[in-house]
Formats: sequence, structure tokens, C-alpha cells
Amino acid sequence: MTSGASVDTVEQLVRSKLSEALGGRRGIIESAVPTVLFTVMFVSTHELRLSLVVSIVATGLLLVVRLVQRSTVQFVLNALIAIGIAALFASRTGEARDVFLPGILYNGAYATVFVFSILIGWPIVGFMIGSITGDPTGWHDDKPIVRLCAQLTWLFAVPCILRVLVQYPLYAGDHIALLGTAKVILGWPLQIASFAAMAWLLSRNRTPLEPDAETA
Repeated sequence: MTSGASVDTVEQLVRSKLSEALGGRRGIIESAVPTVLFTVMFVSTHELRLSLVVSIVATGLLLVVRLVQRSTVQFVLNALIAIGIAALFASRTGEARDVFLPGILYNGAYATVFVFSILIGWPIVGFMIGSITGDPTGWHDDKPIVRLCAQLTWLFAVPCILRVLVQYPLYAGDHIALLGTAKVILGWPLQIASFAAMAWLLSRNRTPLEPDAETA
């Protein structure tokens, strides 16, 4: 891997690559805005169709802005797909609680994949870095990077696990208001806390790169 920027520690390397993989602050915000809007609208109005329309329109506006600026639309499209699937679930059953079902299923699946990847010694964050550097598995040869990626992967997994543990009982009990509130609290705020923990972990710059480690 080659780059014009010089990095001296594992944390600097991973911080740079993780930021690229997540799309930076803008990509993170764009991915979360539609879901937050839907939840807030539904909790305050209890109007399923209105809440979905507001979320979809907001996503569409974000997409237009990206297109006008000729920048990547990846993160907006991800959000559009997510809210589209949620609308499909709710439309088929007519039950507002089913808007939240895809999120519960997604978080359960993600948590399973994250934890499994850590247990087998190939944490997902490492592949995120590899996808950016062009060397999907090269990072695994550097054990300090593997350890750091495992810690970061746990920080991705924990919010997913908490969402399932809290939201599924509310979904099963058809507690829509509590479910919507939990989604807001365990959504963006929890994600901010998770990224803050990652930022703290990556700000320490304590793990030297091995002499033969490549940087990007």
C-alpha cells in the first residue's frame, strides 16, 4: 500500500482508513437522518404514512444535493434502501411496529457477524481497511492491527446487541411509542457514543507500526 501521507502508529493508520470507509462525518449523518426523522415524526404524530413520506423525501433531498455536488451517493442510497424496506414491511402488514422490524433483524444479523468475526480472529474492521487499501487480507499479518481492529469491531457490535435486546421485547409487546423512543435513543445518540469511543481509542497513537507494515 502506498500513500503520500506518513503514519507512524496503528491508530493513525486505522483512523484514516476507517474515516474513508464510513464516508466521514457527512456519510455517517446522511445514513442516520432518514431513520431519525421517521422515528421522531411517528412518535409525535402516530401517522405511519406521513412519517414514511417525510423520511423518504428527506432522503431524496440528500440524494439531490449529492448529485448536484457530483459526490458519492453511496451513503444516501444505503439510507434510501433501508427506509424503503421499512416502508415495504409496514405496508404489507398495516402495522406501524413493522417499520422497526427490519432494523431489529439487521442489527441482530450485524451483531452476529461482528462477534463471529472477532471470535475467529478476522475482525470485520480489518476488511473495511483492506477494502480501502486494495489488500483485503494484508492487515492480518500485523498482530497489533488485528488486536486494534477487534476492539473497534466490538464497538460496532455492542450498539447492535443493545438495540436487539431492548427493541425486540418492545416489538413483541406492540409498544409502539416505547419502541419509537428506544429507536431514537439507541440510534443516533448510541452511535455517536460508539464513534466517540472509537475516536478515543484511535487518538491514543500508542501502537507502533511494525517495520514491514505498509501504509496507505
